[in-house]
This record gives sequence, C-alpha cells and structure tokens, in this order.
Amino acid sequence: MNFTERELSVEFIARKIVEFYELDASHLPKEAEEIFIKFRELLSTGKIRAAEKINDQWVVNHWVKKGILLGFKIGKLVDMSINENFKFFDKHTYPLKRISPDSGIRIVPGGTSIREGAYIAKGVVIMPPAYINVGAYVDEGTMIDSHVLVGSCAQIGKNVHISASAQIGGVLEPIGQFPVIIEDNVFIGGNAGIYEGTIIRKGAVIGAGVILTASTQVYDIVREKIYQSGNGKPLEIPENAIVVMGSRAIQKNDFAVENALSIYTPIIVKYRDEKTDLKTALETILR
Repeated sequence: MNFTERELSVEFIARKIVEFYELDASHLPKEAEEIFIKFRELLSTGKIRAAEKINDQWVVNHWVKKGILLGFKIGKLVDMSINENFKFFDKHTYPLKRISPDSGIRIVPGGTSIREGAYIAKGVVIMPPAYINVGAYVDEGTMIDSHVLVGSCAQIGKNVHISASAQIGGVLEPIGQFPVIIEDNVFIGGNAGIYEGTIIRKGAVIGAGVILTASTQVYDIVREKIYQSGNGKPLEIPENAIVVMGSRAIQKNDFAVENALSIYTPIIVKYRDEKTDLKTALETILR
C-alpha cells in the first residue's frame, strides 16, 4: 500500500504505530514496514522525539518508543559487512545513519557508529570511537568525546560536553520510563555514568567518575537537601549544580563502624559561577 503525504501525518503514523505494536510479528501487514520507514525518517530528522519538554516538564512520548521497538520486531537479520575483514550483522530496519558534509556534523575518523533513527544536529563534534543508538537526540554544538556511549532515546541538549569514556544510558522498556535527559550547557566529566532516566538540568557540571542512577541519593551541602527519585519521578540534578564523587560513613552496622567503612555518594559542592565557566570554555576553541 502506498500512502499519500497527507495520510503520513505524524498523527496518522502515531496511530498506526500503536496499532502495529500490539500485533505479533507474524500478523503484521505489509504496510507496517512502510509506516515504520516514515517513522524512522521523522526520528532521524528530529521531527519527533522519544521525550520532549513541555511547559518546563519533560514528557515521554510512549508511541515513539513503541515505534522503535516495532522496528526490531519487523527487522530481519542481514549481512551489513563492509568487506571480508569487517563483518557486521544487524536488523535491516536499523542500518547506519547516512551522513554527508552537508549534515554539518564533524565526525573524526576512528570507528564511530551512529544508528539510523538517531538525530544529530548541526555543529555536533564526535571524537572516535563513539556510539549513538536509535532514538537518541543530540542537539546543536554538543561535543561527544572518545569512547562515549549515547544510549537509546537519550536526550542531549545544546552545547553539552560529554567527556571521554562517559556513558549516557539508554532505555526502551518499560515504555513509560524516562530516558536519560541532559539539558543545555551541561558538562559531563570523563568516566561519568548517567543511567535510568536521570535528568541533568541546564548548566550543571558532573565531575569525573560520578555515577548517577535511579537509586542514587545526591547530597547537596549548599542547600542542605537530598535529591533522589521516587513516586514515578526520576532523579533530577538542579540547574548549575556541580556534582563530585564523595563518600558517606556507614553508621548502622557495627562491623562497618569498626572498620571505618563508607559508601560512595555524589555530592553537590557548589553551584556554577564565572570561574567554573572559564574552566569549561576550552571546548568552544576545539569546535
């Protein structure tokens, strides 16, 4: 079936995606792949997103996640090898993203892969090797450094710096779960890990080695508050917060007290100021 452009509106595609998602792979009609290809095009060009900010609140677009999963259901395992020395096998519905100089993206040689269905805006710089998965959204002016993973559906804002070996987790299921969200002008230090739907608000600095997950408690010694997820809401790091690795003494266990044991704890030690901005300004020179 060939759909008209009018039929292929976002509303129509969303409705069909939800319908096809509920079907077993063996019962999918032929037009399911045609709908999926149009869906993937919208995802790749940033016209639809797995999550978006509405009235300063992040909202998950459940149907978009269903569309990504539908692609795996439709997909057939095919040979995507470059030659006999570079053998690759993946679902035919998720080839590598097609990028040209007109895309305005600087990808330094050395083994980077970007899956179709990821949106990469102009002015993004990607150092080798890096991997960006389907459903990810990477906005203008962001730096993806060496050995960085940007997981499925992760939302990365403008002018973000993700330092070497940092991991930005991905999530497809459960459908309603928040993806990792990194807002504008955030700095992520080397070897940091941001997982399980954590939201980093704009201007924050995440120090090298800091790990943030849904079960992490973050202690703010400036505002004397504790941040954690709960009641269906993800962990959120406030705007301009500077988070570093710390530790907290274990006091409820005699053995731990006897041996002076402590547990890893991220700590907000201050909030970003002009001096902090000067320290992170180097990346603008490298663009």
